[in-house]
Amino acid sequence: MDAFDRLRGFGLALPEAEEDFPWGHTALKVRGKTFAWLDKSEGVLSLTVKLPVSRDFALVFDFAEPAGYGLGRSGWVASRFAAGEKPDLDLLERWIAESYRAVAPRKLAAAVPED
Repeated sequence: MDAFDRLRGFGLALPEAEEDFPWGHTALKVRGKTFAWLDKSEGVLSLTVKLPVSRDFALVFDFAEPAGYGLGRSGWVASRFAAGEKPDLDLLERWIAESYRAVAPRKLAAAVPED
């Protein structure tokens, strides 16, 4: 299983998570609200998540930056990994979970424990 498939599977395993494909990218949503964007184009893996708690920590990594289109001001962080790079999938799964908790309704968010 490659990194994209593992991260996608992790996100879809969260309560009531669904997949959508706006603009040709994979969007993971809960009750119609996106909590993660995933893409695997031209050998580049990208993940964009909302990190209200760990945003500043995330931005110390070279692979992370505030998300474009003004989303960075709201705590969204974009990460990109070139072909052959081995991202820390455990860390990225924690970020997906944090983003899910930030976007999901309270009862659903409470079902996903914090680390």
